[in-house]
Amino acid sequence: MTQEGSPSTGPAADLAADSNAARNEAFDLKAFLSTLPGLPGVYRMIRDDGVVIYVGKARDLKRRVSSYFQKQHSSPRTSMMVSQVARVEITLTRSEAEALLLESNLIKSLSPRYNVLFKDDKSYPYIMVTGQTYPQIRFYRGTFDTRHAYFGPYPNAWAVRETIGQLQKVFRLRTCEDSVFRNRSRPCLLHQIARCSGPCVGLVSPEDYAKDVRHATLFLEGKETEVIEDLTRRMQAASDALEFEQAAHFRNEIGSLRRILSKQFVESTGGRDVDVIAVHIDGAIPCVNLVMVRGGRHLGDKSFFPSNADGADLHAIGEAFIAQHYADKTVPAVVVCSAVEDGEAVGQLLAEKAGRSVLVVTQPIGERRTWLDMATKNARLALAQRAAQQTAQGVRLSAMQEALGLPPGPTRMECFDISHTMGEATVASCVVFEEGVAVKGDYRRYNITGITPGDDYAAMRDVLTRRYQKIAAGEGKMPDLVFIDGGRGQLNIAVAVMQELGLDTLPLVGIAKGEERKPGLEELVFPGREEGVHLPADHPGLHLIQQIRDEAHRFAITGHRARRDKIRTHSTLEDIAGVGAKRRQKLINRFGGLRGVLAASVEDLATVDGISRELAEKIYRELH
Repeated sequence: MTQEGSPSTGPAADLAADSNAARNEAFDLKAFLSTLPGLPGVYRMIRDDGVVIYVGKARDLKRRVSSYFQKQHSSPRTSMMVSQVARVEITLTRSEAEALLLESNLIKSLSPRYNVLFKDDKSYPYIMVTGQTYPQIRFYRGTFDTRHAYFGPYPNAWAVRETIGQLQKVFRLRTCEDSVFRNRSRPCLLHQIARCSGPCVGLVSPEDYAKDVRHATLFLEGKETEVIEDLTRRMQAASDALEFEQAAHFRNEIGSLRRILSKQFVESTGGRDVDVIAVHIDGAIPCVNLVMVRGGRHLGDKSFFPSNADGADLHAIGEAFIAQHYADKTVPAVVVCSAVEDGEAVGQLLAEKAGRSVLVVTQPIGERRTWLDMATKNARLALAQRAAQQTAQGVRLSAMQEALGLPPGPTRMECFDISHTMGEATVASCVVFEEGVAVKGDYRRYNITGITPGDDYAAMRDVLTRRYQKIAAGEGKMPDLVFIDGGRGQLNIAVAVMQELGLDTLPLVGIAKGEERKPGLEELVFPGREEGVHLPADHPGLHLIQQIRDEAHRFAITGHRARRDKIRTHSTLEDIAGVGAKRRQKLINRFGGLRGVLAASVEDLATVDGISRELAEKIYRELH
């Protein structure tokens, strides 16, 4: 028996004096249950080999953990899990909301076999309205800054950009970066096509621009009626003052707003923030669809496909999603989800986490019923699309295996490419595909140094040695197939490296570019075979190989460009003594970038705060 926790001064109270010693003792279930407190916390079910197979949270640990060992389980999944438990560890927390966060963190780090897992590592995007005199409206991900206003979250980047585009048409707010905004001498193209009011060159007063910002923020908050009423009053006032051109402008804004609102296929009279969660299982494959409604307006939806969900019912999947999704995300005022056993208990948990009341609706009617039905249809559609995609991927993978003479079964493939500009900033990429699907979390880039610039063979030797030395030593997964983006020369380098590392049985394939580098003319080269293989341009296996090769190329070239740009920027300003990070930033902001600094005279440089005449002359000399 082990009961763990953090020190009493931290979020959880420590119940164990020596957990390592406790692990060596035989697990006494009866004694363990008798010592459990009726307090909130997290419990971990552990097999006899030390692997955590389940993590759960509870408001009352004694009642919750005891229930696993004191009754018959209707679910074979739960019975199977309990039969494997060798011991249980617990951690006390101050509240169930704190237990929710700890549970989520443990599930993400341990990936227990019997926890339904949702992978949603990306933060959700927001619309940010900055806090300057002429605020900028922009796409944003990351932590919040109190100087700015944030609206969202949105389910995907497309929904954010679509909304920003709508706001530009109506309110004409600027989207340019501050360095560009401060250094313009005439309006940009966006002003000419009526997407910006031109604050950079004083074509709109701060007061009028502030009114446009206020209307945009009201629109984002779902208060469209208030915006239309205000615009109507301003239109009438302009008309009464015989300013008919200005009145026509307000009339057009009102018309644009009404057209946008007419396209919103979900509207709410309540105007509250609502998340609608639908769970649908087709055969053994579950899908969760999340619909986001903010201020009564539909912002979009997102589908999730959990892992470790075999045998789990709708309630288990729905409650697992809510626990993991809201552990580190904002909780709306209302959550609609029929796949919840006890809506009141879940609502209390979310309310404790959010610090305000949260209504969880499990049996919606009227408008909310319509939303849930729509989310369920979205889940069904996502499952159908996923099944079709997996079928297509399976066909391509099987065709590739047959063409390359590989045995059927699981296939983990890695592909390598080299990118540089005339030998400068050489970067190698390694992309990974499993079952024909990209595993982006396993992608790696390697900066290549210590070789003759432009020597692709040496670069390939370097990256393969670094990659497979670790794998040969037992670190990481061994691939079933390795692609080399290159012809016979690069493939021979790969063969030599694998022989040196004792991995000479690993299948290798070179992908040589065809005549004029046209897609469909690629030649596949193999170790020990003089003749290459040309697959037909419409061959499904070739399409998969092309996708993997193109992804390796994309990943390599983006890394190379970033490294090259960093080197080129570093070689100018960062090597000048006396010009630190703050002064560099002031110079770049003042002149709109490095090119502007290069074009500036000594007199111009000396006008920057913190740059003396002497230092300006030094900067000018170093740059020229």
